Amino acid sequence: MDETLLRSLTPSVIGILVRRGIDFAAAEDAVQDALIEAVRVWPVDPPRDPKGWLTTVAWRRFLDAARADAARRRREDLVDEEPAPGPAFTVDDTLALYFLCAHPSLTASSAVALTLRAVGGLTTRQIAHAYLVPEATVAQRISRAKRTVSGLRFDRPGDVATVLRVLYLVFNEGYSGDVDLAAEAIRLTRQLAATIDHPEVAGLLALMLLHHARRAARTAPDGSLVPLAEQDRSRWDTRLIAEGVEILQAALARDQLGEFQAQAAIAALHADAPTAAETDWVQIVEWYDELVRLTDSPVVRLNRAVAVGEADGPRAGLRALAAVDDTLPRYTAVAAYLHERDGDPATAARRYAEAARQAPNLAERDHLTRQAARLNALGRR
Repeated sequence: MDETLLRSLTPSVIGILVRRGIDFAAAEDAVQDALIEAVRVWPVDPPRDPKGWLTTVAWRRFLDAARADAARRRREDLVDEEPAPGPAFTVDDTLALYFLCAHPSLTASSAVALTLRAVGGLTTRQIAHAYLVPEATVAQRISRAKRTVSGLRFDRPGDVATVLRVLYLVFNEGYSGDVDLAAEAIRLTRQLAATIDHPEVAGLLALMLLHHARRAARTAPDGSLVPLAEQDRSRWDTRLIAEGVEILQAALARDQLGEFQAQAAIAALHADAPTAAETDWVQIVEWYDELVRLTDSPVVRLNRAVAVGEADGPRAGLRALAAVDDTLPRYTAVAAYLHERDGDPATAARRYAEAARQAPNLAERDHLTRQAARLNALGRR
């Protein structure tokens, strides 16, 4: 059973059902029923046209549910429109679904959570990690969003800002999480940039390309994380870097600065440095100041503290860190790094060990554990 194929087909099949007049919640339920049937049937009887098969079965599941629900009796009129078996239209509906899920009747946070779950394929746990909130909170948001849109026709697409936020979170989960969705997020953002002339769309695409360019160097052959300063820069994709910088420069020239353009500018400064020692940290701090002004995000303030520590010394970084919420994920890891830079290996080792216990995934936990062990070994010499 090819689970990757099923996951890739799900948004398109949902889109087909939505365009046929089914509300999103019912379409999602019907497709989920079809996926369960696929898991049962396909191993012994694989279809020649998986997408057409899923569409037909999902449609039938919807019709079965409609007949059983008196409140939806009117949907029985759609029986004659059941699609015939055979190839389905090869149209990519995913980006359209992102806009449809960003429905005007939903708050931005609910729209993002619903889209990440229903279209992006992320679990509730992964969404909670991206939002920095408890898993139960995300589950409630998704449930409320489904109740809100239940029975609505999805003919009023949401705004670009919400869709950009979703694409950004999908990319981040794919880039650093345990589900590889980064390439898909880039593909969809390219589509969006080709249809919408908006500097923040360009900024997001540039940011994704600049980060993705470094991906091959982020892990060692054994799967362990390689910090930015230690990465082999010859493994960075210079073609993607050049494309990202070109897109960013065109966006910045329009003088409509947004948070994605500012983040891309920081990524471009990292990409431009021949070595870690030659990084222009002063300019990076200035861009973080712009980001703080634009977003007032605690995560931005945390990253800014690292940049200040590089530009003005670890003591300055620790002072900047003192103004940040110490319950943020990775706060302890940043504190450990700055204490090590400040010549306090004992405190740094303790904080690295503490950060390892809080790490969101195995790769980060192992990296932080090795950092603590390294400093503890130095202390014993």
